[in-house]
Amino acid sequence: MRIGVEDAVDFARGAAFLGTGGGGDPYIGRLLLQEALNKNGPANVVSVTELDDDALVVPIAGMGAPTVIIEKIIGFAEGERVLRAIEARMGRKATAIISAEIGGLNALYPTAMAANLGLPVVDGDGMGRAFPELQMVSFNIVGQRASPVAMCNEYGDIVMIDSEDNHRVETLARPVVVPMGGLCMMSLYAMTGAAAKTCVIRDTLSLALGIGRALGGARRAQQDPFEALFAYLRSTEYYRHCRLLFDGKIVDLRRETQRGWAIGHVVLEDIAGSGKRMEVTFRNEFLRARRGGRTVAIVPDLISILDRETAEPITTENLKYGQRVKVVGSSVPPIMRSERALEVWGPRPFGFDEPFIPIEAAGG
Repeated sequence: MRIGVEDAVDFARGAAFLGTGGGGDPYIGRLLLQEALNKNGPANVVSVTELDDDALVVPIAGMGAPTVIIEKIIGFAEGERVLRAIEARMGRKATAIISAEIGGLNALYPTAMAANLGLPVVDGDGMGRAFPELQMVSFNIVGQRASPVAMCNEYGDIVMIDSEDNHRVETLARPVVVPMGGLCMMSLYAMTGAAAKTCVIRDTLSLALGIGRALGGARRAQQDPFEALFAYLRSTEYYRHCRLLFDGKIVDLRRETQRGWAIGHVVLEDIAGSGKRMEVTFRNEFLRARRGGRTVAIVPDLISILDRETAEPITTENLKYGQRVKVVGSSVPPIMRSERALEVWGPRPFGFDEPFIPIEAAGG
């Protein structure tokens, strides 16, 4: 599989949907991807099964608040510096690059970096969506070590972190983001090809591109993009449990940048004028949707907010009062719902005092 410049818009759209509001501005990621593809040709996408067991697979991701990304645009230099820092620490060259999360900028940037450096990018990631903390990846769930970690800002400042505890890596790295300007590029969870085969959520780059093509194709054919979206999601293994959660307009929005995150909630009112409301809570990503005081979707399942007419996904930093939107919920890969996984990214780690109820069991 190859991702060419003609795929960039659809790929960015699908990655924005899977980012559940986070993962970084997909528009900026798309511009970087288009630049790399125009300069170097298509990105070579490889299945995790194609990797040699002794390959060195290196994730690259941005860390920080999405609200900062739209004002502080990143480039390729930061990503290459963290990659070279990891290579120096590991004593060998990277074989392939992989996304830590298949959401927004953090899906597009690694693909752009791979094209820019002439390396393959793995068709997979560590979440099947986006999450705000470094330990919230499938790599961690199966016991992969996060460190060594390399962090770099636009000035070329590099911070390295070594820790035996992946949760402590998050604790140590988060304060570093603030003096780095609220955003940095990083590399962590470097692993062998053999390890990647045990912990990567597979084929998510292909799925993001498929989602984007479904939405883009429907719009070009002047068909209902939501019907096309649901039809595609229901054809997939991971996201087949999906439904419309709410159809309304934004009547209240609170969003603050705190501790390297965009934190807040958005309130929607029923477009039909019934007076019904939905509140969606977010920390970079949309975490919980409640209607009439009742939870109808919650992490780790996906909650996405899309433009009511075009089905264009809207990130948390681009929410605005008065927008007409639809809220869509969908399931996640089975590994994301395991007992061990829910201890790391279920409702309670985010401060919600309630159990995880799968979207297919949550009711209307």
